[in-house]
Amino acid sequence: STIYKDSLKTSLLQLQCHFTWTLLKRDVDLDPLEETIVDHIKFFGESNIAYYNLLSYICHLKNSNDKALRNLQKAEEIVQKCHPDEIARRSLVTWGNYAWIYYHMERYEEAQTYVSKVENSCKKLSSTADGKTRFPEVYAEQGWALLSFGGKYFERAKNCFENALKDEPNNPDFNAGYATALYRLEDFASRCGEDTSPSIEALKRAVELKPEDTCVMALLALKLQDLKRVDEGERYIEEAMKKTPDLPYCLRYAAKFYRRKGELCKAVNILEKALALTPNSGFLHHQLGTCYRKKVFEWKKTGNPPQDEVERLIKLAISHFKFVADQKPKFVAAHTDLANMYALGKRYEEAEKIFQELLQRNDLTCHEKQELYFNYGNFQRWHMRSESKAIEYYTEGLKIKKESFGRSKCSEAVQSLLRKKFERGSRDATYFGTLGLVHKLNGQKKEAIECYEKAIALDHNNEEYQNALFELQLSI
Repeated sequence: STIYKDSLKTSLLQLQCHFTWTLLKRDVDLDPLEETIVDHIKFFGESNIAYYNLLSYICHLKNSNDKALRNLQKAEEIVQKCHPDEIARRSLVTWGNYAWIYYHMERYEEAQTYVSKVENSCKKLSSTADGKTRFPEVYAEQGWALLSFGGKYFERAKNCFENALKDEPNNPDFNAGYATALYRLEDFASRCGEDTSPSIEALKRAVELKPEDTCVMALLALKLQDLKRVDEGERYIEEAMKKTPDLPYCLRYAAKFYRRKGELCKAVNILEKALALTPNSGFLHHQLGTCYRKKVFEWKKTGNPPQDEVERLIKLAISHFKFVADQKPKFVAAHTDLANMYALGKRYEEAEKIFQELLQRNDLTCHEKQELYFNYGNFQRWHMRSESKAIEYYTEGLKIKKESFGRSKCSEAVQSLLRKKFERGSRDATYFGTLGLVHKLNGQKKEAIECYEKAIALDHNNEEYQNALFELQLSI
């Protein structure tokens, strides 16, 4: 009956599990995510219940509920084997997922059975009368799930690990999760042009508490490298690679460390080794593409690069970027990297096609749009030789008010391009008008007024410039 179904739904929404954590399908590429988790299970041992719970949710999102149930059975087997004394406490998320999946399969009685199991267990385990305690393991499991759904979720993930740590401040796993969340938040925020809290202390503490966690150790090394403490960072990288020479997650960070240090051959060798272990890792293909691109630029800097070697490297970079772009539609940077690489290889139509597809999309974040306008502006400027189009797209990037790395790049590029025009003696009103707009968008009113006055002196009847000038004068 509908009433029964509604009251069941109300109970389901009270559960703490993947179905109530608002992990949205639209924010991830499901196939590669599923593959990543399967790889994690392979490399981090079978004993992690959280991976099977997350996998069950992803299977559900891909409409294979039977497979989802099989993963939950795996999780239950692990709990019985590894935590025979804490079965209820360790199964809350698993049982919650069971309830939801049975609900979606319209097997309402089974769903109700699992709802009751969770409710009764919470009452027994809970210190509060209403049975509403949240357990630190559940917070931590939510934190890891959020981290796997991408940048939009990192802030919430950090909060989950903070909550888990309130109860168990010295828990090595919770500290590792917290440090990872902080590191990723900073990394993500720096691309959006924000200054952030230092994760260095959290990473150091996590490494002290869990010295066998070489992934956190490698993140600490990258953070030290950011802070120009390269030698200190390298000691951690070498120790991590010694401890786990065949762990692709540790190797990929080590490769990133050496690429940023300028040791490209070493980075490529490490990535090739990691790729042999996880051949479909988008992260590894993207890093390899980035290394080959860097080699192309190094050759070009010499002024007289061997053409066949440059072409070979461009082809390699294209093949790796293409792998990622095909696999991960949501990974915008990989698509831009591919387009830029096609342009370097003089395959302009293919580059243009990718840029147009990206420009049509309506699911990009502000900083992704700004980076896109910057890259497309560069493509127009350097490859299509159209300075006017370049100016147009750089300016589009500036119109998005959110500060970011991409926005400041657009600002620098458009100003340097316009300055060159003036140096070459251009007296075109549009250029002064555009520079006026750039200053206005950057909040530099005085400079904007000067530019609009010059534009009007050259084009007396232009209403757009007159209105802009009038507005600026009023606002001062």
